[in-house]
Amino acid sequence: MPKWNDYVEQSRARGSLAAEFFVVRTRPIAPPDTMQDILPRHLAYQLKMQDAHKLVFAGPLSDESCEQMMGEGMIIYRAASIEEARAYADADPMHSEGGRSYTIRRWLINEGHIPDELKPLLDN
Repeated sequence: MPKWNDYVEQSRARGSLAAEFFVVRTRPIAPPDTMQDILPRHLAYQLKMQDAHKLVFAGPLSDESCEQMMGEGMIIYRAASIEEARAYADADPMHSEGGRSYTIRRWLINEGHIPDELKPLLDN
């Protein structure tokens, strides 16, 4: 199994997009009323990150039936390193104030179409 950076270079060499992002999957760990209290600060943080062109997408996930809210969410960050992405996630009030826990992974987009308005996010 190749190391991540080797795979990224292989992807670039074969002409893939090789656009690297970080996926944060969040899960509630606090009661709903606590999360509702944190929500305004979380949304303000998300807007700040969006305006800084660091937050690409964010929102809730459904359950596997695609019919119910399960309370989990996903955030896509553009960052230069895992440390930077983790710092973004740690600074989110939902995480720093104990409303949610998270996991984080690198995501390499190799195929697909990136709309012109999102292309600035590909620049480091």
